[in-house]
Amino acid sequence: MKKVIITGASSGIGKALAYEYAQNGYALGLVARRLDRLEQLQEDLAQYGSPVAIRSLDVANDQEILPVFESISDELGGIDIVIANAGITAVHRTGKDDFEINRKVVQINLISAMATVDAAATLFRNTSQFKNRKPSGQIVGVSSVSAFRGIPGSAAYSGSKAGFSNYLGAVRMELKNKGISVTTVHPGFVATELADDMDKYPFVITAEKAAQAIFKGIHKQEANIIVPKLPWSALSRLVTILPDQIVSKVF
Repeated sequence: MKKVIITGASSGIGKALAYEYAQNGYALGLVARRLDRLEQLQEDLAQYGSPVAIRSLDVANDQEILPVFESISDELGGIDIVIANAGITAVHRTGKDDFEINRKVVQINLISAMATVDAAATLFRNTSQFKNRKPSGQIVGVSSVSAFRGIPGSAAYSGSKAGFSNYLGAVRMELKNKGISVTTVHPGFVATELADDMDKYPFVITAEKAAQAIFKGIHKQEANIIVPKLPWSALSRLVTILPDQIVSKVF
């Protein structure tokens, strides 16, 4: 039985991924701030018969990430995949005071996400040394299609995701010969509780549909996953050359 850790597992894509992995026979380590939601999710997932370990963690406290991962690894008997999914969003116009909103977005989506990836790599390396074998494992980072072109009104969010995608690309090359694979996920617009007005955006899909596609891509160890593949695989190239006025009108 393979084991996966998912951060940000109490809602949205993270919760949908928990169901997807449980249905496919994985043992789960679920991490999020809201323990009550994790306890309910643990109870709901019991129907699939897979072990489920839960931990309350605010990834903003990045020094706590590795100890939590190590604790879950001890409980489940190792970890094969770590999915850095925890993230936040915010609509905030530049120059409208309260820069702290932007700071928090960058802290969670970039700094804490990087710390999660670093903790996963450390876990895989330390576990391999303990077991006297080569490192192995898969690290997955959930970014966004906004990494390809910034969304007006969500500049900090777009910047944080662009930075995370760039970071993951570099880490992929660093770990390529270390037995640890790295996958970057670029979801398009997914209907979750993080954004109440998601319906106004194009090509919106459910978290469940996104999770199914993400699971398949991770299973294939794809370097980059764009969800849904159509139309975003084509649009990801197009948006980089679209005039500003068209991008502003769309968003």
